[in-house]
Amino acid sequence: MIGTNATFSRRLLRWYDAHRRDLPWRLKSGSGETLDPYLVLVSEAMLQQTQVATVIPYFQRFIGRFPTIQSLAEADEQDVLRMWQGLGYYSRARNLHAAARRIVIEHRGVLPRTADELRALPGVGRYTAGAVASIAFDCRAPIVDGNVARVICRLDRIARDPREREVLELLWRRAEQILPNVRCGDFNSALMELGATVCTPRSPKCLICPVREHCEAQAAGLQEQIPPPRKSKPTPLLRRDVFCIRDGEKWLIEQRPAKGRWAGMWQFVTVPSAKASRANGHKQIAVVTHGLTHRRYRFRVFAASHLPPEHASAEAARGRAWVTLQELDQYPLPRPHVKIAQLLRANSMKTR
Repeated sequence: MIGTNATFSRRLLRWYDAHRRDLPWRLKSGSGETLDPYLVLVSEAMLQQTQVATVIPYFQRFIGRFPTIQSLAEADEQDVLRMWQGLGYYSRARNLHAAARRIVIEHRGVLPRTADELRALPGVGRYTAGAVASIAFDCRAPIVDGNVARVICRLDRIARDPREREVLELLWRRAEQILPNVRCGDFNSALMELGATVCTPRSPKCLICPVREHCEAQAAGLQEQIPPPRKSKPTPLLRRDVFCIRDGEKWLIEQRPAKGRWAGMWQFVTVPSAKASRANGHKQIAVVTHGLTHRRYRFRVFAASHLPPEHASAEAARGRAWVTLQELDQYPLPRPHVKIAQLLRANSMKTR
């Protein structure tokens, strides 16, 4: 049991002050600087469903290109997607872009301070609003992400799946109950840091945990079983054919629809895979696979000189462009098509 909140929070914050990671969106300890709320907003958008180590170089590149809310709001969406390329979950980039525009128009470029106001922004949900409000403005706003859920489940010996609605609501109530009245942002960051570095999903480091005396799961020897593992589900495999159509030094690319997966990004001509007969007259040069959370893709890649007949009419309204392999760097591409572009560049170098 967490026990007295004062003792728990004191131990957790003391540990955090000594062991927190140096991350580019955090202030350096003792720097005396003021935290830029915009950096917190961008980092929290990127950290959704993505690990810290993966986010760091993307964050640095993104902030280098869009150092302020104003610069992000004024940017073209294609530029924003290009700077997000490779990080995945591109709706996060579009929502962040829309949020920046909303902040500039409705809040004169100043990020709202409260969780309720933040939740009115595009793409900002309960967790992100609480994280930004507490970390950027030290508001007393609880948070529950995967790390925090795991920590609280173990502390309170909650053996049910934290993704169940009733359990999740319980975790949000507990997160609010244990949140101190001061250093709210540091406390929330410390909970997440504890889950990421000590109270890990497998093989938690209980011997060095600063709050192990408050943990019911550890006392019962159940830390490895709580929370229960997620039940695996079969992931569907989607098959696609990609036609790399060349005219001299230029290649034909097309823009994806404005809605759906990889919305608004660019790709080599792609169609759902049909019978093998479609490949007649085209040379298959590669197979590219790509895994997402809930689905997998398998792309057969063909060198081609013309559009597939059924694609030419059905997709006539879609934006297309002829570009060199070097010019592809100006277009946001889904990761599978980045791999295909790299393959084409490698083949081009071999034939020189």
